Amino acid sequence: MFEIVLILAAVVIMFFIIASKQPADFRITRSETVAAPASALFAEVNDLQKWDAWSPWAKLDPNAVNSFEGPSSGTGAVMRWAGNNKVGTGSMTITESRPDEFIRFKLEFLKPFAATNTAEFTFTTEGNDTTVTWSMYGTNNLMAKAMSLVMNCDKMVGGQFEQGLASLKSVVEAKN
Repeated sequence: MFEIVLILAAVVIMFFIIASKQPADFRITRSETVAAPASALFAEVNDLQKWDAWSPWAKLDPNAVNSFEGPSSGTGAVMRWAGNNKVGTGSMTITESRPDEFIRFKLEFLKPFAATNTAEFTFTTEGNDTTVTWSMYGTNNLMAKAMSLVMNCDKMVGGQFEQGLASLKSVVEAKN
């Protein structure tokens, strides 16, 4: 029995040693080209109260409770959410907003895991189309590094970004 416990302890220790050697920083980025001006996309992303129409997390938990503070859009706008284990609990605050060009958010996740990251949207006009790019970046703590050994976070979160960008495209193109 002692030998089994010793082997399990060694496996756990090795797992965390390997996890500790994973990259500290991460960046997830996805883009979508939309047949609309940058101003139309910017308006949907910059107003936090419009996110339910296209956010992939709104679909994961339609019963999530959102609350808003400060202005509804632009720098200082805050959205807090509390939902099921798929969306968790947290907040996002717009920290920088340049009309039709760029929006930066501070993301604070409380549950299921505590983390603070940065998200950005950029809008690049190409003729009559606009390419919107959604990025999230930050630093992995040991728990996030360990999770990256068993889950592909870029694929998982990137897939959610892809769904959100496709929904954003549908919403914006339907209005234009």
